[in-house]
Amino acid sequence: MKTYPSIGIQAPQILLPASGIDLHKWAVIACDQFTSEPEYWEQVRALVGDAPSTYHLTLPEILLGTPAEEARVASTQAAMRDYLSQGLLTTHDGMILVERSAEGRTRHGIMLALDLECYDYTPGSQTLMRATEGTILDRLPPRMRIRRGAALELPHILVLIDDPHGTVIEPLAARKAALPRLYDTELMLGSGHLSAYSLSDPALEAGVVQALGALADPNFFQSSYGVGEDKGVLLFAMGDGNHSFATAKAIWEELKPHVGIDHHARYALVEIENVHDQGLVFEPIHRVLFGLREEPLAALNKAFGDSLRVEACANPAEMIAAVNTAPAGLQTAGLVTAQGAWLLRFTHPTSNLPAGTLQTFLDAWLKQGGAEKIDYVHGDDVVCRLGALSGQAGFYLPAMPKEDLFKTVILDGALPRKTFSMGAAREKRFYLESRRIA
Repeated sequence: MKTYPSIGIQAPQILLPASGIDLHKWAVIACDQFTSEPEYWEQVRALVGDAPSTYHLTLPEILLGTPAEEARVASTQAAMRDYLSQGLLTTHDGMILVERSAEGRTRHGIMLALDLECYDYTPGSQTLMRATEGTILDRLPPRMRIRRGAALELPHILVLIDDPHGTVIEPLAARKAALPRLYDTELMLGSGHLSAYSLSDPALEAGVVQALGALADPNFFQSSYGVGEDKGVLLFAMGDGNHSFATAKAIWEELKPHVGIDHHARYALVEIENVHDQGLVFEPIHRVLFGLREEPLAALNKAFGDSLRVEACANPAEMIAAVNTAPAGLQTAGLVTAQGAWLLRFTHPTSNLPAGTLQTFLDAWLKQGGAEKIDYVHGDDVVCRLGALSGQAGFYLPAMPKEDLFKTVILDGALPRKTFSMGAAREKRFYLESRRIA
């Protein structure tokens, strides 16, 4: 394991499933997906059965806060120890090139470890790696319970770099045919294909380090974004898995006084991707409210008054089309309930993005008891289907242009939470690689 402190990375020792393991059953989607669709996780459970699988090594978040949570945490940690003792994992030294195809698109990334000493999720942070959205501290304790005492980490964390000229990942993807292939598999339940290639060659590793170092050069950074020396270099921006990375940071801060600064828990395994990768699409994250105690339109009108224009739509499809073609500068969202669909136009928004304006309202409304709970979902069909059920409401949001991400975070700080998603639900990262953390 070689570390590169100036750019906050480590070429780690990565664990892969041993030869002979059925990768179709081994690889499972990120645990924070399909949290309002228990039928998906029932399909996963039935498909996997007792076979070796990352399903047994992770906690689907649909179980958080349920009576099954405590037992599942214990069984997950026990399975990690069992898999290690049974020799179900093999060691790969160095970085890995990952190729993911789904929804007719292909994107590439590099598996490496990031130095948690270079990360700070608090607002206003100027560290080399930062959160792109607000970190909800209340979401950390259950995730910390899982990581505390776990022998392995299995990352669904996707971290972005802003590399418009494709200097870091793209040269490796172009020569993948000459690289040793580590695995190749179709993913379960229509989620596409996943393959990976070794980057253990010292020359390849040196090329990655050099290219990342050029992006992190302060002069290059300041000229690229038109900022002064008061803005710290932002090299790595959290894409997916913000709270998982924050959890790793919190556990590291717990451990550090007891184990010293040079410890493997100082690093977290992630996949980095270029925000300019043509296979990477930013999708909106929609909101669904459950257990309504007040009509959403009445609550919206009470909260926004004359600064909200509501327009009835013939159906959800008409609403979606109107949101996605809204004029620049006019914040627009959509609402779906059992009674119909509406367009919401905010003439005096409270945030720079529709997600922020809407989230401020939803947070206050939930606190006042307007609904029992909220969930964040992917896909037009999901928000419309769930929103149209009795006692529920779906809020539809437009996508954020991905090219705006880095400059927005640099100039304005973290975005409102759940502003964007890297791809649709079935494009999310699948667990396959792991790393020892205990």
